[in-house]
Amino acid sequence: MSDIARTSRPRHRRRRTALVVGVPLALTAAGALAYGSVFGIGMQESASAATAAPAWATATADGFASVDALGQKGTYGGRDGATVTVRTLADLEKYATAAEPYVIVVAGTITMDPVGKEIKVRSDKTIIGSGTSGHIVGGGFFLGQGVHNVIIRNLTIRDAYQGVWNDKDHDFDAIQMDGAHHVWIDHNDLRHMADGLIDVRKDSTDVTVSWNKLSNDNKAFGIGWTSNVVTDITIHHNWISETEQRNPSTDNAAHAHLYNNFLEDVAGTAITSSYGNYSRGATKMVLENSYFQGVNNPVIKDSTATIVQRGNTFAGTTGRNESGGTAFDPKTFYGYTLDKTADVPALLTSGAGPRGTLGTAAATTRAAAATTLTVAADGSGQYRTVQAAVDAVPVDNPSRVIVSVRPGTYREVVKVPANKPHVTIQGSGGSRKDTTIVYGNAAGMTKPDGSGTYGTPGSATVSVQSDDSQIRNLTITNDFDESRHQDIANQAVALLTQADRIVLDGVIVNGDQDTLELETAAKDKLGRVHISNSYITGNVDFIFGRATVVVDKSVITLKKRWNGTSAGYVTAPSTPAGRKGILINRSTITGDVSAASFFLGRNWHPGGDTTVDPQTTVRDSTLGAAIRPTPWTDMGGFSWKDDRFAEYRNTGSGAGAASADRPQLTDAQATGQEVADWLGDWTPSAS
Repeated sequence: MSDIARTSRPRHRRRRTALVVGVPLALTAAGALAYGSVFGIGMQESASAATAAPAWATATADGFASVDALGQKGTYGGRDGATVTVRTLADLEKYATAAEPYVIVVAGTITMDPVGKEIKVRSDKTIIGSGTSGHIVGGGFFLGQGVHNVIIRNLTIRDAYQGVWNDKDHDFDAIQMDGAHHVWIDHNDLRHMADGLIDVRKDSTDVTVSWNKLSNDNKAFGIGWTSNVVTDITIHHNWISETEQRNPSTDNAAHAHLYNNFLEDVAGTAITSSYGNYSRGATKMVLENSYFQGVNNPVIKDSTATIVQRGNTFAGTTGRNESGGTAFDPKTFYGYTLDKTADVPALLTSGAGPRGTLGTAAATTRAAAATTLTVAADGSGQYRTVQAAVDAVPVDNPSRVIVSVRPGTYREVVKVPANKPHVTIQGSGGSRKDTTIVYGNAAGMTKPDGSGTYGTPGSATVSVQSDDSQIRNLTITNDFDESRHQDIANQAVALLTQADRIVLDGVIVNGDQDTLELETAAKDKLGRVHISNSYITGNVDFIFGRATVVVDKSVITLKKRWNGTSAGYVTAPSTPAGRKGILINRSTITGDVSAASFFLGRNWHPGGDTTVDPQTTVRDSTLGAAIRPTPWTDMGGFSWKDDRFAEYRNTGSGAGAASADRPQLTDAQATGQEVADWLGDWTPSAS
């Protein structure tokens, strides 16, 4: 996209620099949230966060918040700072008011004390909810004069209401800014506050408000409060429902661009809209492809103001619907793409507000119906093999594709490439045992074309290299026969993942050595895997790799080796420094093997890499008698004591008391090693 010079301003307008537009059109079109995660974060800063920030922390705003002005080049929040996870008011306020940049992940409900408190956010901050769990109750945020480069995303801010509908005594807003600039408010749920939900006041400018739900309040969204005509604001893809006034009210805005919003007044409720979009004072407003349902006086303007309307729909509205004058061309400031007006209600009722999973810039937040491809070995489906169905998934598919595999045994190698995200491979039988994908390659086997051996990753029966992919309700097995092939390297992977936000739910993963390899796309890339309600079997290093992994509510079954002996290692993490490794939580580790014959893990430093910091935590789990009383051991000449291995509140005959050879987390330490700390902004779901 080429550089575009800003148009001239009124004479009292402050001097602005040229605009360099660099926001992907896919992002501007869909309000998509950028991918990523929070790694290695408890209540402490990540030492490497400035160089290995989560991908979504590098997301930049679209609309007016993206322009270069007032010495600020777009809006990117705290991406250059450390990433921290907060669960208390004290910690949220500590980091939000700090002088240095931070990405602040809110991983729970934080109640303001006193009611109505508004945290005074300083510049260069990203405040983002972890999945849908980030709630701010009874107060909100204040951005004062000169505060800039702030992103507030994926939060629910609610319930400061004091019992008076048009409250003149309690100025308790969800988000208020007085003289701030370069602010992005995106994918939030704002409701039931004492005054307004959003106030953009006192010459605040270069603001984008996108993909939010604003509801159940007297005043939704006010803009202005000075006679200066300086505010530039973009308001797109917001669902404003059951609010009486200021939807928004835009006073003396130099450039107000409103598009693809859904304003709704539900019939038969106690809340009745007095007006919708209001252009006041000297405002110049462009209003495009928005949908008004049941709203009284849906579009109004002062005689001194301008509204240019294009492509809007009015259903069941009454009263004033006004336009007139000349405004401006938003595309002289930034690029954007309009959604069809008819699609707006469905698009926003499903896509506005906090998201459980933050998608890529190439994806959208539309809740599009998933495409289903059927696989049946007997020819009764669309495809006979799982790989054929995966091959049929379009490259860069924007929404989920379910590969539904009918009961049977599929002897094949399956690979989901990196350019096909949002793929679910799911058995359609009543049990995970009904559908099996199986093959028998091993690391030391020569490839059919003679080009060399497979190597460990290449031996996998199923490889998943695409983000946001899932495997459900089936069995994946590597049945390589070690007893017949002791002459070659016998690492034999059943399932390999090399991507972020991977869900394994209700699966059986069978193998011997190196059963389940959990990696990232590259050493400097992020990658999380959530495993639940599953069975994992093996004997040597059979849960291993550098990914950030949660094994929750699952059964880990220990197997004897090919020669009948009992000895092995459950985990072999190769975690990069500053990230989380393997967390085994609320699970059972057991098997028909000899007592005290298996280690919980050993520290893998691939190729002697001294920069890694392997981590396994086993907590709140049941350990069978097979676990050794000293459950951790060295690997490759590196002492496990120099890395990160610990237990917490385990039970069973294989559990043991704390000692120098059996570290146990304290209660305080354990609060920073929970599932939310591993998953960060991501909440795994079935969608």
